[in-house]
Amino acid sequence: MSVKVRIPSQLRQLTSNESVVEIDPGPVGGIIMELENMHPGIAERLLDNGEVRRFVNIYVDGDDIRFEDGLDTEVADGSEVSIVPAVAGG
Repeated sequence: MSVKVRIPSQLRQLTSNESVVEIDPGPVGGIIMELENMHPGIAERLLDNGEVRRFVNIYVDGDDIRFEDGLDTEVADGSEVSIVPAVAGG
């Protein structure tokens, strides 16, 4: 089975314009590495020194991984991972 990873428009040039990529279940960190294997360059846009970049939010079924187990957050089969760049402005 698989997990659906929603790709924001800002990163779709790295995924051949795919808005959803299907990956095997596992921890979020492993899912990001699998995304990197499939679409080189995406991990450096999401991670900085092994942590999620400050202005990137990652949700598993609507829950922010920063309030779960971070990159170790397990993603079950059939779940959805959303990558959401933070929006700033005033």
